Amino acid sequence: MNLDETYQLGYIIKTHGLRGHVAAHFDVDDQTAYGKLKTVYLTLPAAPTKLVEHAVEKVQAQPGGRVLLKLRGIDRIEEAELLRGAQLHLPLAALPALDGDQFYFHDVIGFTVVDAQLGPLGTVENFYELPQQDMLAMRYQGHEVLVPVVDAIVTRADHAKHEIYVNLPDGLLDVYLTPTSRQQDEAE
Repeated sequence: MNLDETYQLGYIIKTHGLRGHVAAHFDVDDQTAYGKLKTVYLTLPAAPTKLVEHAVEKVQAQPGGRVLLKLRGIDRIEEAELLRGAQLHLPLAALPALDGDQFYFHDVIGFTVVDAQLGPLGTVENFYELPQQDMLAMRYQGHEVLVPVVDAIVTRADHAKHEIYVNLPDGLLDVYLTPTSRQQDEAE
């Protein structure tokens, strides 16, 4: 399995106890939905593109969004310590189905961004998951434009047409297209 065929479920925070358990963060709405998890793929900080498959012996949801994991073959705290900071991945096929016009970020890369007022604008190139909010990155007139991913702005996706619909706030495109005073000085 390649990294491109997976999605990040979460990451390992720290060890828990002396017998190889780890505390993890699952970036999901309901940790209990993963109680029967059988296999997980890890990428270690030292090798962030190499997936290592691990059988899961135990998953236990904890208060505060944490999960305790016991991976087969990791039986001592010293072995578990090596997993600190590892990212947890699952195959894309394991993602739950979404309703109607909802979408996963990776599904709409390459879709055309269509604004309610301006029509087709550009193509979705990436998503940035920032602490404040997620941002859709599109290419527009040779510039990368970041669009906040909130319901009022990104309204829906049409998978059949490969289009994602937005209501851009007034002036958002101008922020990216209007040269700054520094750029104007450099051009002169």
